Amino acid sequence: MVLQTVDVLKNEIPLEEETVTIFDDSRAGLVLVDIINGFCTVGAGSLAPREPNRQITKMIEESAKLAELFCDNKWPVLAFLDSHHPGKLEHPYPPHCITGTDESNLVPALRWIEEEPNVTIRRKDCYDGFIGSIQEDGSNAFVDWVKNNKIRVLLVVGICTDICVLDFVCSTLSAKNRGFLNPLEDVVVYSRGCATFDFPVSMARNSKDLLAHPQELMHHMGLYMAKGRGAKIAREIMFHAPGKA
Repeated sequence: MVLQTVDVLKNEIPLEEETVTIFDDSRAGLVLVDIINGFCTVGAGSLAPREPNRQITKMIEESAKLAELFCDNKWPVLAFLDSHHPGKLEHPYPPHCITGTDESNLVPALRWIEEEPNVTIRRKDCYDGFIGSIQEDGSNAFVDWVKNNKIRVLLVVGICTDICVLDFVCSTLSAKNRGFLNPLEDVVVYSRGCATFDFPVSMARNSKDLLAHPQELMHHMGLYMAKGRGAKIAREIMFHAPGKA
């Protein structure tokens, strides 16, 4: 029934994806959103998958490939890690990704990036990495990262497509449109590098606060909403050196 609903939705609000080519001189930056154990590793926490999940596994694989390529080329990478202080809840979700626990650490496939000189790690205690980058003095670590690296193309991957990824993309596009993120030109969301969680209606009925969250449906909606805000949605990312055929 859920798959039939997804098919109907995709017919009613089709999502056109594109192939995006990033040139060596594009000044590209990669943002990894919350690819941490608490959201991705089976049994790692209250919001982690309970069994292996194909969409999440694919997201990790694609994100790790991109991270390796960016690090090989010494291009800037920013990784947001959801990290909450004990006792500070994020309603309606149960306590998760508590600071200092392995839940809030990168998945094993990405732990190596912590030692890379081109990688910036930013822990956040809210859905939106843009808001989570606001510092005590009022400055914004993400805005500074974009400007300091003169990023023109921002490539975004991570979890959850329709929550933390979407919130971050929307805030970034709003800031770009207001001229706060010069020289940023394009925000690209790589669909195969994103994933969301699966919480079927059968489970939601037994929960007082959590809403049903069918994975394929909400993944599609997250990408659709991001495109509606002005992001490019890529089904494929190609890298190309200027002057090469």
